[in-house]
Parts: sequence; C-alpha cells; structure tokens
Amino acid sequence: MTIDAHQHFWHYDPIRDSWITDDMAMIRRDFLPADLEPILAGNGVNGCVAVQASQSEEETQFLVSMAQNYDIVKGVVGWVDLQSPTVSDRLEHFAQHVEIKGFRHVAQAEPDDFLTWPAVVEGIRQLASFNLTYDILIYPSQLKAALHLVRAVPEVNFVIDHLAKPYITKQEISRWSNFMTQIAKNQNVSCKLSGMVTEADWQNWSKKDFFPYLDVAFEQFGPDRLLFGSDWPVCLVAANYTQVKNVVEDYLLPWGDEVRANVMGMNAVRFYGL
Repeated sequence: MTIDAHQHFWHYDPIRDSWITDDMAMIRRDFLPADLEPILAGNGVNGCVAVQASQSEEETQFLVSMAQNYDIVKGVVGWVDLQSPTVSDRLEHFAQHVEIKGFRHVAQAEPDDFLTWPAVVEGIRQLASFNLTYDILIYPSQLKAALHLVRAVPEVNFVIDHLAKPYITKQEISRWSNFMTQIAKNQNVSCKLSGMVTEADWQNWSKKDFFPYLDVAFEQFGPDRLLFGSDWPVCLVAANYTQVKNVVEDYLLPWGDEVRANVMGMNAVRFYGL
C-alpha cells in the first residue's frame, strides 16, 4: 500500500490563510478530497493523511468529516490548544473519532524555544494516554528545542515534518545534520520525506539538490522511520504531485523493493495506525 503521509485540505479563507503569500497565489483556492482523488489514482497512491494547516478545532472537525466521507483520507492530524488546562478533555473528545491519529501545532510560527515551554511539553505528554502521535513542524533554528522535547517525552511517538525544513537553497547542511543526528538517536522519532521542493529554488530545483539531505535522513533514521509525504497542495508552488513523488522514488531505486514499500507507505501505516 502506498500512502501519502502529509497533505492538506481547505476552503480558502484570505484572512485565516494569510500565510499563503502573493508568490503562492496559485494555491489561493479550495483544495478538497475530490481534487486529490484523481491525482492519487494517477500516481498509484492508495490514500493519504490529512494534516492541520490552521490553529483551530473547527478545522480538525472539518478534516474528520473529510475522512468520514472520502475513502482516500485514511487518517487526520488535527490541532488542539496544547497549553490549555483542559487539553486532556479536548483530547478525550477528539479521541472518540477513529479518524484522528495525532496532533500538530504550527511551531515554526512560534519562538524558537516554544517546544521547551513547560505547558507545551505537558500538553504533548497527554497524547500518550490516548495513543496519539505528534507532528513536529519547525525550522532548523528550532531543532535544539525539538531535541529537548523528544528526550523529555519518550512515551510519545513523534514525526518531524519536511525534514525540519533545511536551507536547501543555501545548501546549508552541517548544523541541521548535527541536530538531526542527535534527534534520530531517540527511537520514538520518525521523519517525513516531504516539503523539500518548497525549500529549494522553486523555479530551478533539481533532484540532486535534495539527495545530500536524504542521505542524512537515511543514515540517521534508517528506512523504517522515514515516511513519504507530498505536502500537496503547498508543493504546487514548486512542483506537481508526480515530480514530488519521483524525487523520493528515484532516490529509493538502489534500496530495493522492501525499503521502497516501507518508505512509500507501510511506515506511515504503522506510525499512524492506519
């Protein structure tokens, strides 16, 4: 089974979705499962995990409804206020939906030490009681905080989104690589091979731009803790779905069928309990 471990749906709202800047104008519209279905079918992908893009429980409920109505949506990574004193109650509420597999906060928009804040750490710790995962969305400057988090909460299974967004356009790798190496030593952490094209030169990237970063991911996490994700529709500012999938599949060619099957789907099935 081939699974896209990371994509988004939304009814476009210019205020809520103000993060979609002028140079991303092509994604200033609705993106729904009916739009993705033929794309997945054309690329031999069996299903996907829908990940939150805005900080609201309303969006989480919207994604749950998408999963309930479309077979391609195999799971949801939603949002709750992790710092709320009632976070446990909200998790209990959402855990009633089998479609919910984990939660995420757009930590990349927060201060660099956000993931070390005691209320945040304790909120994330609550996920373990409900067998829910946490997606880490950060920039490289926040890797130190992420390392603190995964060490502090070994009972939660984490996945780093988009390889922590390394500075591919600048070809910077050493500091990012050092932190990813430390994070990967924690067996409760996986990593998504996603979001790479939007960290490269949108108009002039090539597959070889990504291979040094993929080398680090494979060396440190190994093929059993890596998950393919498209980051559709955000990826469309730099590449179409097939191009994004081909980057990972071309890299995987020397690894053989078993590794390909795991990275392109079965690791996501196991991580999220799909």
